[in-house]
Amino acid sequence: ESVMGPMRDGVELATDVYRPEGEGPWPCVLSRTPYSKNGNRGVAQRFTKEGFAFVSQDCRGRFESKGEYNPFRTDHHDGYDTVEWIAEQLWCNSKVGMLGGSALGMTTNLAATQTPPHLACGYVVVAPASARRQTVYFGGVYRKEMNDGWLMGMNATFAIDETMRNPPGSSFWDWREIPDFHSTICIPICNIGGWYDIFCQGSIDNFVGLQNNGAGLAAGNQKLVMGPFGHGAIGGRLKYPDGQRSQFGIDHQIRWFNRWLKGIENGVDDEPPVQYYLMGDTEDPDAPGNEWRRAASWPPPSIPMSYHLNADGKLTTKVPSSTSSVTYAYDPKNTVSTIGGGNLIAGGKGPMDQRQIKGRDDYLRFETDALEKPLEVTGRVSVDLYVSSDAPDTDFVAKLVDVYPDGYEALLTDGIIRARYREGIDRELMLSPGEVVRVRIDLWSTAIVFNKGHRIALHVTSSNDPRFDPTPNTGHPQRADDETRVAKNTIHFGKQYPSRLLLPVVASHDHPSP
Repeated sequence: ESVMGPMRDGVELATDVYRPEGEGPWPCVLSRTPYSKNGNRGVAQRFTKEGFAFVSQDCRGRFESKGEYNPFRTDHHDGYDTVEWIAEQLWCNSKVGMLGGSALGMTTNLAATQTPPHLACGYVVVAPASARRQTVYFGGVYRKEMNDGWLMGMNATFAIDETMRNPPGSSFWDWREIPDFHSTICIPICNIGGWYDIFCQGSIDNFVGLQNNGAGLAAGNQKLVMGPFGHGAIGGRLKYPDGQRSQFGIDHQIRWFNRWLKGIENGVDDEPPVQYYLMGDTEDPDAPGNEWRRAASWPPPSIPMSYHLNADGKLTTKVPSSTSSVTYAYDPKNTVSTIGGGNLIAGGKGPMDQRQIKGRDDYLRFETDALEKPLEVTGRVSVDLYVSSDAPDTDFVAKLVDVYPDGYEALLTDGIIRARYREGIDRELMLSPGEVVRVRIDLWSTAIVFNKGHRIALHVTSSNDPRFDPTPNTGHPQRADDETRVAKNTIHFGKQYPSRLLLPVVASHDHPSP
């Protein structure tokens, strides 16, 4: 049946209720969506066959729901009110779980921050943890491709202007910072994420934060699955065997809800908290990796290994003996195009070939020699660059690349930092001309075995457009005007300025660390 669910401010939200045949009451699975509640009909029918009631609801201001649509702005309160409304219904046994992927996963997490008394668990697919560091901004830079594209598609362009008025350090984003609520969230949540997904690090951060610091049943009862997935099909020629997200579909979801809404002892508790896909060379049948692994926690034990940048384009485990530098001109009117990575719409997705980016003086490539044996890297990746510029503010981009023997440059993960945020997004510190400073670029996380004969590469530049909103190099507030300037950006190397790629190398008998 279709009903109008009442919210605390009197606004009514369009809500479809699906019930199993027979007599209730039943536990209920709730899904709140900005994409039309009607899209959940097939899922709802499957859940009712398994003895669950299912509720699908249009978010405020979308489709048949009343009120004004403002993306995610009221989903924490509306989610709470809907859970508690469901628990009051005669057909519900007062146990409610929430389910959703992407935007629907975000509505689930936001509801959980308010700790509705009758919310018993969640199942979240590819959703972020932080608006400041992952969703809206990354390294202080606006995620243009994802946010502009999605908001325009949702007819919510006013939210773009709102974002421009609220930089990453603004208190405006407090309500969307899920990690700030980890210590009060009290439910088990199964997080499904992807190494090439737009929210890759968010799935990991929410698992780790709740598993270690959650309240009630949250601590110790989280699950994390990380696979070679993107936010949609990945591009490029690499195809990971047995790496489909479909294997964590509705059967996996029902098993989770059976455990936490029905109390069925089905082995969920006995399984290791983490399942992750260790990627590898997809074109060598004898290559290590390309397999699912399990772990008791995240990340697995590793040794931090530094790979130092050299002026001759080499990556070496030894620090260069002499000090040197490379300078290039970054022009905001001539940006480096996005090719693959964690994208939603433009630029393709996943491990696409970076050789498409060629013939540019502002795009630097650093590589190791061909590996003599496989090297396993699993965990958080970062880059330290010692930089200077003649501009008051500029960006630095870093990409971790797996170079195949034939030269294919498979992008694994990337990141960016706006220089003004090098000491934190809560403060802005402009550059002085010629001043050498260290910037740390977060490349999020990965799990891969670089195969024998491959090269580990780090690509460095100052733009990745449209993935990230290009900086004008002026130091002005974001999109405040159309003024731009060319920045002369310098990367420094050597003992005094040890620019490096920092990799979490896993030590094992199969792939010993160097």
